[in-house]
Amino acid sequence: MNEQGNISIHAQNIMPIIKKWLYSDKDIFIRELVSNGCDAVTKRRIAEGEDAPAGTVTVQVDETANELRFVDNGIGMTADEVQRYINQVAFSSAEEFIKQYEGADKGGIIGHFGLGFYSAFMVSERVTIDTLSCLPGSEGVRWTSEDGMTYQMEPSDRTEIGTMITLVIQSDEKDFLKKYRVREVLERYCAFMNTPVYLEEVGKPDEEPKPINETRPLWLKDPKECTEEEYKDFYTKVFHEFEPPLFWVHLNVDYPFNLKGILYFPKLKQEFGAMTEGPIKLFSGQVFVADNIKEVIPEFLTLLKGAIDCPDLPLNVSRSFLQNDGYVKKLSAYITRKVADRLTGLFNTERETYEKYWADIHPFVKYGCMKDESFYDRVKEILLFKTSEGPFLTRQEYLDKNKEKAENKVFYSTDEKRQAATISLYMNQGIDVMVLDSPIDVNFISFLEYKDNQVKYSRVDADLTGLTEKTEDTPKLDAKRLETLFRDALDEKELTVTLEPLKEEMIPAIILEEEQMRRFRDMSRLFGHTDYSGAPQYKLVLNPRCAVIQALDNRPADDETLTICRQIFDLAEMARQPLEPEAMRKFIARGHEMLAWLAVR
Repeated sequence: MNEQGNISIHAQNIMPIIKKWLYSDKDIFIRELVSNGCDAVTKRRIAEGEDAPAGTVTVQVDETANELRFVDNGIGMTADEVQRYINQVAFSSAEEFIKQYEGADKGGIIGHFGLGFYSAFMVSERVTIDTLSCLPGSEGVRWTSEDGMTYQMEPSDRTEIGTMITLVIQSDEKDFLKKYRVREVLERYCAFMNTPVYLEEVGKPDEEPKPINETRPLWLKDPKECTEEEYKDFYTKVFHEFEPPLFWVHLNVDYPFNLKGILYFPKLKQEFGAMTEGPIKLFSGQVFVADNIKEVIPEFLTLLKGAIDCPDLPLNVSRSFLQNDGYVKKLSAYITRKVADRLTGLFNTERETYEKYWADIHPFVKYGCMKDESFYDRVKEILLFKTSEGPFLTRQEYLDKNKEKAENKVFYSTDEKRQAATISLYMNQGIDVMVLDSPIDVNFISFLEYKDNQVKYSRVDADLTGLTEKTEDTPKLDAKRLETLFRDALDEKELTVTLEPLKEEMIPAIILEEEQMRRFRDMSRLFGHTDYSGAPQYKLVLNPRCAVIQALDNRPADDETLTICRQIFDLAEMARQPLEPEAMRKFIARGHEMLAWLAVR
């Protein structure tokens, strides 16, 4: 048998496209050829049953000969099969084999398109196949091509059943003749393939060769059989993380789709805007495909870390992207539901543990609520909020607790320490305050109001609900005159000044800032719009029950009175946020001046 010819391609001659554009990364050819070897081993196991030998795939690096070889002891090919599967691009041998063995275990067969082999031409100046079929009476076949478009077939002297693919590496791709480089690619793409994969360097044999892969990864095991230690060890090994995960979700379903995987919840203590993707590694039949493919992995879940294996994914020829079809959408919805169920189960059965995790996971949960309505619907009752009194409460628990004081209203603080004085005003009246101090909360409270417009959220410096008390003995002061005093003292002619009797008689004044405008300004800062020039819309609320304000009402509008007004305003401002450096300097100097008054009187 000696034959030469042109390779048949069903549609058109696409070899130049395959070599240049089919795969986004050239190193993908290693994954494709190792995958083909694993497929061949699986086919032989199915065909021969218990008589099949233990399968292996070996990658040999021969820098001296300028060759990279892929050797397997799989099913091999006859001359007719080489004609059928190699010389006709895009004819899928995997699909043909499956038809012959209907009902067999096909989960280990990776190939779908018949193009993976031709990725070898991206880095090779010549590719040779030496193969011997396991069929009785078969003879060895050698196939050689220098460009992927013409070939030569002849008898091979191969005596062992299986296939060896030899790549003569191009001069500008010598990097693939370095053992460390090949190992790096194998560990990325082939770390969990179902057949042992070995790496050899010709001339430097290993005394105790070990496979570079784990043929039965943890996600394939029954969750009931996995220990906590195994989950943590797998996490450390795969993601090189030495800080253990908080908890995890083990996905294991055979119907209506085949899906296995583990999703880990890492500690997410970074600020919201700086959080990086997990990653979540996507596998197809234990073959690594890519990280964080958005069609399968909902965007908000990419903050987690994990591995998902779905052999039935509708991959395109490069296995790097997914067709956005109904199957994939169902898969994505299932993953989202399982994560939500895991969170809900933890809340219902181990609330104390769930509360310990909340500081780490709340950015992910809140982000997920805003990105995926179905996720929000599943977790809305288990959203927790830290409170000024200490315990975590759900939104409904908070509303029930404060119903008598402020129905359908949530009071919150964005900085518990800086706003401590104002928070204490609410706490003294028996009103709890939520602590919403994460950057994501700026968006999240607006989202919550959109989902339930019956409940309003007000920062502690935006509202006086529950803090005022009008009585018959409340002094009646000259509001207009006091407004003029403070406008003159602060040189702000448009300043809004009102009188409201606060329950706390020692508090002379409070500054309130309009809630929605402040949110807009905070959101602008969050997204980097530092040039936002909207002026704060605040008003000064004077407490007529406070002796200091009563005294001001009777004082002349002299320099001392104006100084007192400025000090009252800055004290009110400090109760809600720090003073700017220049304002603080003036506040201190003014305090010293007022102390001097005492010394001379």
